[in-house]
Amino acid sequence: MSISISGRRVWLLLLFALLLVSPVIAQVPLTQLCGQGGIQARAFDFQPGGIIWTMFDSSGVWVYDIGSNRRYPLPETRPCGSNCRLSPDARWMTYPDGGDFIQMRLDGTQRTPIAQNASDVEWWSADTLLVWTTEHAAYLQPRNDGTQREDLDVAGVASVQPGGRWGLAVVPAGDGFMRVLVDLETRTRQIALAPDTPYFNASAWSPNGAWLAYSAPGLFDANAGIAGAELFGIQPGDSAPRQLTDLNSLYGAVRVSGQALGRLSWSPDGTRIAFWVIELLGADVLTNTGSAMIHILDINSRALTAYCGFSTNEHTPNPPRLIWSPDASFLAFAGNVPGDERGYLLLALNTTTGDLTELSEGVFPLFGGPEVIAWGLAPG
Repeated sequence: MSISISGRRVWLLLLFALLLVSPVIAQVPLTQLCGQGGIQARAFDFQPGGIIWTMFDSSGVWVYDIGSNRRYPLPETRPCGSNCRLSPDARWMTYPDGGDFIQMRLDGTQRTPIAQNASDVEWWSADTLLVWTTEHAAYLQPRNDGTQREDLDVAGVASVQPGGRWGLAVVPAGDGFMRVLVDLETRTRQIALAPDTPYFNASAWSPNGAWLAYSAPGLFDANAGIAGAELFGIQPGDSAPRQLTDLNSLYGAVRVSGQALGRLSWSPDGTRIAFWVIELLGADVLTNTGSAMIHILDINSRALTAYCGFSTNEHTPNPPRLIWSPDASFLAFAGNVPGDERGYLLLALNTTTGDLTELSEGVFPLFGGPEVIAWGLAPG
């Protein structure tokens, strides 16, 4: 069954939702963490350990082993981008192998088939997979039993709630499109969220499915001539979303992340969201922009932290992907430091101090930019 909502009804739903949006709480003072200054060399005993997946050339996936400070290509792999996915326990990866998917340890061992004729496989829970077919159908299956499946009604749905039965759908609305939260079991409970506008439509479910966070235009900034982005959030079962940030009062109009829909990065425990804030100098969101800086929002206190030790102007169509360490103490990303002629560095940001550490150099820009794929745990 597909979502069928007239353009008029969608706009009425959106208006009703906006009227019900909980006002953002009083702005918590912004905390700026700039670290000790500059990018530090990796200490011999750098912690936390684990394995990072990235690419140092175009041949395939590479492993960077933090404990041994060693990197090597994984045999019989190809670059996989965002559809290689880390398990909730940070010990397994799903990997596309032709038209099929396998799971493996982060060092490439214990490769096991998990799905056939799939376009993507996500971790719906620790022991259940969400399999997307090449026809954009979807079903749930036990992680270690491909003979059982539960079909989901995902017509028009862009993402499914981890561990739940809600989905983020994109539906036609007038001359454009609208994002709607829909109950996949009944298809009758629907909450309009925001227009689906390029560069203002980043979104991501928290790992436990408790929250859907997304960016959308907020207040109009007369100086920039455009309404800048804010973060909004909704918990399945709520009657309306709520505004989570007040970036306009801090910066004026901004963009949140880039064109890819999933570029809001939740911490593994589901309490914080990492994202890039990009200054808008005018109404052209592609070219009339300033630099991008990493921010982290605490979903419970609404405390916002800006990390001023690194900024980049390489943010269109997307800034670097932000990947959390398994213990949520660091963010890994690939950054290009102007003037050092070493290309993209594999960097680790200490989210407590703001210090930046160089783990390795020479991250290869593929899929439009350098990608860090995952930070997980070594087999053990």
